[in-house]
Amino acid sequence: MNTIQNPFCWTEIAVADMERAVRFYEAVFNTHLKRETFGDTDQAIFPHAEDQPGGALFKAAHMQPGASGTRAYLNVGTEKLDSVLGRVERAGGRMDFPTVFLGDCIGYIAGMIDSEGNRVGLFSHAG
Repeated sequence: MNTIQNPFCWTEIAVADMERAVRFYEAVFNTHLKRETFGDTDQAIFPHAEDQPGGALFKAAHMQPGASGTRAYLNVGTEKLDSVLGRVERAGGRMDFPTVFLGDCIGYIAGMIDSEGNRVGLFSHAG
């Protein structure tokens, strides 16, 4: 039996225009992404604790953004989900689906379409 509690360790969100995508995510999450180049890829890494799962915006020839790809859910942290959702359209995105309550033990989710056309989920703990 596998003892891994959470198999997720890294997420890459495909982008076509890195500058536009960085502006979008920095505005929506009110944060700073760390830019890096790794080989022939351009990345903008989301803040995360070194021993925790992380992720990045990822621009590479073999990855194209789009609405039919994988949907990553991003945790909004201690901020209220409604506050984050209020910044989506101002930053150049749009709503995909409204807030859904998943129960007291879980929290809330909502969906947005980012500046690159990716469907991205947002998550907030209950409470």
